[in-house]
Amino acid sequence: MSEQLMKERKDAAMEKRIRESFDRQGLMRHLGAEITRVEPGLVYVCMPFREELTQQHGFFHAGATSAIADTAGGYAGFTLFPLDSSVLTVEFKINLVSPAEGDYLEAVGKVVRSGRTLTICQLEVFGVTGEQRKLVALGQQTLMCIHGKTDEQASKLV
Repeated sequence: MSEQLMKERKDAAMEKRIRESFDRQGLMRHLGAEITRVEPGLVYVCMPFREELTQQHGFFHAGATSAIADTAGGYAGFTLFPLDSSVLTVEFKINLVSPAEGDYLEAVGKVVRSGRTLTICQLEVFGVTGEQRKLVALGQQTLMCIHGKTDEQASKLV
Protein backbone atom coordinates (compact mmCIF):
# COMPACT_ATOMS: atom_id res chain seq x y z
CA MET A 1 0.00 0.00 0.00
CA SER A 2 1.35 3.42 -0.91
CA GLU A 3 2.20 6.03 1.73
CA GLN A 4 -0.39 8.39 0.25
CA LEU A 5 -3.14 5.78 0.50
CA MET A 6 -2.18 4.95 4.09
CA LYS A 7 -2.31 8.68 4.99
CA GLU A 8 -5.72 9.08 3.34
CA ARG A 9 -7.12 6.09 5.27
CA LYS A 10 -5.67 7.40 8.55
CA ASP A 11 -7.14 10.87 7.91
CA ALA A 12 -10.55 9.35 7.03
CA ALA A 13 -10.54 7.28 10.25
CA MET A 14 -9.56 10.36 12.28
CA GLU A 15 -12.35 12.43 10.72
CA LYS A 16 -14.89 9.65 11.38
CA ARG A 17 -13.81 9.52 15.05
CA ILE A 18 -14.19 13.30 15.40
CA ARG A 19 -17.59 13.43 13.71
CA GLU A 20 -18.96 10.51 15.75
CA SER A 21 -17.87 12.18 18.98
CA PHE A 22 -19.33 15.52 17.88
CA ASP A 23 -22.64 13.82 17.08
CA ARG A 24 -22.89 12.71 20.74
CA GLN A 25 -22.84 16.35 21.94
CA GLY A 26 -26.36 17.40 22.89
CA LEU A 27 -25.44 21.07 23.15
CA MET A 28 -24.10 21.22 19.60
CA ARG A 29 -27.30 19.56 18.34
CA HIS A 30 -29.36 22.07 20.35
CA LEU A 31 -27.40 24.99 18.87
CA GLY A 32 -27.73 23.59 15.33
CA ALA A 33 -23.93 23.57 14.99
CA GLU A 34 -22.06 21.30 12.62
CA ILE A 35 -18.48 20.44 11.82
CA THR A 36 -17.58 21.71 8.35
CA ARG A 37 -13.86 20.91 8.14
CA VAL A 38 -11.55 18.42 9.85
CA GLU A 39 -7.80 18.20 9.32
CA PRO A 40 -5.00 17.16 11.67
CA GLY A 41 -4.79 19.99 14.20
CA LEU A 42 -7.59 22.05 12.61
CA VAL A 43 -11.40 21.95 12.95
CA TYR A 44 -14.16 24.31 11.80
CA VAL A 45 -17.60 24.42 13.44
CA CYS A 46 -20.46 26.48 11.98
CA MET A 47 -23.64 27.60 13.72
CA PRO A 48 -26.50 29.19 11.71
CA PHE A 49 -28.29 32.26 13.00
CA ARG A 50 -31.50 31.63 14.90
CA GLU A 51 -33.36 34.08 17.09
CA GLU A 52 -33.13 31.60 19.99
CA LEU A 53 -29.33 32.04 19.97
CA THR A 54 -29.36 35.80 20.47
CA GLN A 55 -28.93 38.14 23.39
CA GLN A 56 -31.09 41.19 24.08
CA HIS A 57 -29.58 43.29 21.25
CA GLY A 58 -30.12 40.64 18.58
CA PHE A 59 -26.47 39.51 18.30
CA PHE A 60 -25.40 35.89 18.79
CA HIS A 61 -25.13 35.29 22.55
CA ALA A 62 -21.58 35.04 23.95
CA GLY A 63 -22.47 31.65 25.46
CA ALA A 64 -23.25 30.17 22.05
CA THR A 65 -20.20 31.87 20.52
CA SER A 66 -17.95 30.51 23.27
CA ALA A 67 -19.45 27.03 23.04
CA ILE A 68 -18.62 26.57 19.37
CA ALA A 69 -15.14 28.05 19.89
CA ASP A 70 -14.47 25.58 22.73
CA THR A 71 -15.78 22.70 20.61
CA ALA A 72 -13.72 23.60 17.53
CA GLY A 73 -10.55 23.82 19.62
CA GLY A 74 -11.31 20.63 21.53
CA TYR A 75 -11.76 18.62 18.38
CA ALA A 76 -8.71 20.21 16.73
CA GLY A 77 -6.66 18.86 19.63
CA PHE A 78 -8.48 15.52 19.58
CA THR A 79 -7.41 14.99 15.94
CA LEU A 80 -3.83 14.60 17.21
CA PHE A 81 -4.56 12.44 20.27
CA PRO A 82 -3.91 8.67 20.41
CA LEU A 83 -6.82 6.37 19.51
CA ASP A 84 -7.12 5.07 23.08
CA SER A 85 -7.72 8.55 24.55
CA SER A 86 -10.35 11.20 25.04
CA VAL A 87 -10.30 14.98 25.43
CA LEU A 88 -11.38 17.49 28.08
CA THR A 89 -11.03 21.26 28.15
CA VAL A 90 -8.96 22.40 31.14
CA GLU A 91 -9.50 26.11 30.53
CA PHE A 92 -10.17 28.66 27.85
CA LYS A 93 -10.22 32.41 27.55
CA ILE A 94 -12.13 34.23 24.90
CA ASN A 95 -12.18 37.90 23.92
CA LEU A 96 -15.31 39.15 22.20
CA VAL A 97 -13.83 41.67 19.78
CA SER A 98 -16.93 42.63 17.80
CA PRO A 99 -20.69 42.05 17.99
CA ALA A 100 -21.36 38.50 16.77
CA GLU A 101 -23.68 38.85 13.83
CA GLY A 102 -24.16 37.25 10.44
CA ASP A 103 -25.94 34.47 8.63
CA TYR A 104 -23.83 32.08 10.68
CA LEU A 105 -20.80 31.94 12.96
CA GLU A 106 -17.74 29.97 11.98
CA ALA A 107 -15.43 28.82 14.78
CA VAL A 108 -11.89 27.74 13.91
CA GLY A 109 -9.84 25.69 16.35
CA LYS A 110 -6.13 25.35 15.56
CA VAL A 111 -3.53 23.46 17.57
CA VAL A 112 -0.58 25.65 18.56
CA ARG A 113 1.27 22.98 20.56
CA SER A 114 0.34 19.37 21.22
CA GLY A 115 2.02 17.65 24.15
CA ARG A 116 1.64 14.25 25.78
CA THR A 117 -0.94 15.51 28.30
CA LEU A 118 -1.66 19.19 27.57
CA THR A 119 -2.46 20.75 24.21
CA ILE A 120 -2.80 24.48 23.50
CA CYS A 121 -5.19 25.73 20.81
CA GLN A 122 -5.96 29.08 19.23
CA LEU A 123 -9.66 29.87 18.83
CA GLU A 124 -11.20 32.25 16.33
CA VAL A 125 -14.86 32.92 15.62
CA PHE A 126 -16.06 34.78 12.54
CA GLY A 127 -19.45 36.24 11.71
CA VAL A 128 -20.21 35.35 8.09
CA THR A 129 -22.69 37.10 5.82
CA GLY A 130 -22.50 36.15 2.16
CA GLU A 131 -18.84 36.46 1.18
CA GLN A 132 -17.96 38.74 4.13
CA ARG A 133 -16.15 37.25 7.12
CA LYS A 134 -15.58 39.34 10.26
CA LEU A 135 -13.61 38.32 13.35
CA VAL A 136 -15.95 38.44 16.37
CA ALA A 137 -14.03 36.44 19.00
CA LEU A 138 -10.46 35.35 19.65
CA GLY A 139 -9.25 32.97 22.33
CA GLN A 140 -6.85 30.40 23.66
CA GLN A 141 -7.56 27.01 25.15
CA THR A 142 -5.79 24.30 27.11
CA LEU A 143 -6.90 20.70 26.58
CA MET A 144 -6.09 17.56 28.53
CA CYS A 145 -5.53 14.23 26.82
CA ILE A 146 -7.05 11.44 28.94
CA HIS A 147 -4.89 8.44 28.09
CA GLY A 148 -6.26 4.90 28.20
CA LYS A 149 -9.93 5.92 28.00
CA THR A 150 -11.56 6.26 24.62
CA ASP A 151 -14.14 8.93 23.97
CA GLU A 152 -16.88 6.27 23.97
CA GLN A 153 -15.72 4.84 27.32
CA ALA A 154 -15.53 8.29 28.91
CA SER A 155 -19.08 9.14 27.79
CA LYS A 156 -20.45 6.03 29.55
CA LEU A 157 -19.15 7.26 32.92
CA VAL A 158 -21.63 10.12 33.02
